[in-house]
Amino acid sequence: MQEAPLYQEIIQEGMKRGKLELVLRLLNRQIGAVSAALQSQIQSLSITQLDALSEALLDFSAQSDRATWLQSQE
Repeated sequence: MQEAPLYQEIIQEGMKRGKLELVLRLLNRQIGAVSAALQSQIQSLSITQLDALSEALLDFSAQSDRATWLQSQE
C-alpha cells in the first residue's frame, strides 16, 4: 500500500500543505500580512523551494527580501 503512487501523492500533498502553512505563518509573524497574490505565488512553490524559503526567511529583515527571494526562484 505504501508504495502505491496514489498513496505517495497523498503523502507528498500533505507534506506540502504543512510546509506551506508553516512558511505563511512565519512570514506573517516576521514581516507582516501576506497578500493573497503573494500567498498564491508561495503556493506554487515546490516542496524543495518551500524548504529553502523556510530557511531563507530567517534572514529576511524587510518585505523586499521576501520579494527578491521569490523572484530568484522563477
